[in-house]
Amino acid sequence: MVERLDVQKTYKLFIGGAFPRSESGRTFAVNDADGSLIANVAWASRKDLREAVRAARSAQSGWAGRTAYNRGQILYRVAEVMEGRRTQFVEELRHCGVDARKARREVDKAIDRWVWYAGWCDKFQHVAGTVNPVAGPYFNFTFPEPTGVVGVVSPDSPSLLGLASRLAPALVSGNTAIVLAGQSSPLAAVAMAEVFATSDVPGGVVNILTGDSSELLPWLLGHRDVNAVDLTGAPQDLDPDVIAEAADNVKRLVRGEADEQSPYVIADFCEMKTVWHPLGR
Repeated sequence: MVERLDVQKTYKLFIGGAFPRSESGRTFAVNDADGSLIANVAWASRKDLREAVRAARSAQSGWAGRTAYNRGQILYRVAEVMEGRRTQFVEELRHCGVDARKARREVDKAIDRWVWYAGWCDKFQHVAGTVNPVAGPYFNFTFPEPTGVVGVVSPDSPSLLGLASRLAPALVSGNTAIVLAGQSSPLAAVAMAEVFATSDVPGGVVNILTGDSSELLPWLLGHRDVNAVDLTGAPQDLDPDVIAEAADNVKRLVRGEADEQSPYVIADFCEMKTVWHPLGR
């Protein structure tokens, strides 16, 4: 019997619900802990980033326009698909040098994190919003709204939990996202792209770019159609000129803990809107 050949995989980008190659044609190799090749991964360019932003902006109004309950159902479906591919996620973390027990614990926590944030979709507005006391014949309401398109710099480590902890809360209120996954450990992000593609997440709600995050980050910060950027996975000592790219277009910058779990993380990606309404009308 002829021995079966291994099918080496080339991971592509995830933009607008599809898996295009980078327009530059560049790829980079991801190696096992012992140095053997795991896969080739697409290396995103500035043009790929522009396409991802365009896809995220096109999908944002539709995603925000869904009911909070429906968004919760969809995020819960992400957890369901991850549960069905649990063995694959564990193996990919082990390829990156993570101990088997730690890998299983990491995957379980990441799945639980998606379930936890899915449950907040139809509750967060009641916690963050309020009816304000005013002197006059008016109702005065304050409630959260999505900020729009959010960039997420994924932790440059084989952390499925870190990605879930930063991406899921950005989606809860109706934002769409562009994830920058670094070169060191992109497998968690690209495996999640296949989860998003096979769950109920609409195309363009999540877009994942692999490659050199330090190359893409200045363009992400300077893009005027991106409303906020989560820098949790970015280096602490970013060049001030890179940060200035965001200041020029008054972009919100967020930096939290890699595995933080709190409804206040959802608030980091929201704007608070106050409405006055006359009594009896």
